[in-house]
Amino acid sequence: MLSFIQTGPEELTSLPGRRKVARVLLADSDLPSRLALQSLLTTAGYGVDSVATSGEAMSRLDRQSYQLVMADLKRESTVASSHLLAYARQKDYLPATALLCSDLSELEASPAEQSAPDSVVRMSDENVSYLLFKVAELISERADRRIRRNLGRVS
Repeated sequence: MLSFIQTGPEELTSLPGRRKVARVLLADSDLPSRLALQSLLTTAGYGVDSVATSGEAMSRLDRQSYQLVMADLKRESTVASSHLLAYARQKDYLPATALLCSDLSELEASPAEQSAPDSVVRMSDENVSYLLFKVAELISERADRRIRRNLGRVS
């Protein structure tokens, strides 16, 4: 029997019969937060690419398709997350986007972030199930939009 302590998150997704649910790009300028989120999402079955800067994230968006792009780049600049998510929404594969935020006062403090039409995912240590629910919901909504758009083309 495997234990999480003995097996790292990257090994969990490579177990036989275990498929990645969706590709997620995680852009977080805070290393402990980025590693915790990456571990959580990987353990939940998502394929996760994580980066520390908007430049790295934009480069990944140009090379790889993602179902979800999540950003918390407030350490880089106050508008870095908004710019990255706007860049992601312009991609032809139309990923779902989410602004990560640990406190609503952070969102209120930055008008540039407030105007972004992204989903805001609140992070907290005690609410891991909400975070995973929100990630699944965003990916599901993206899939629904794509199906409706493709059905409209067929008719």
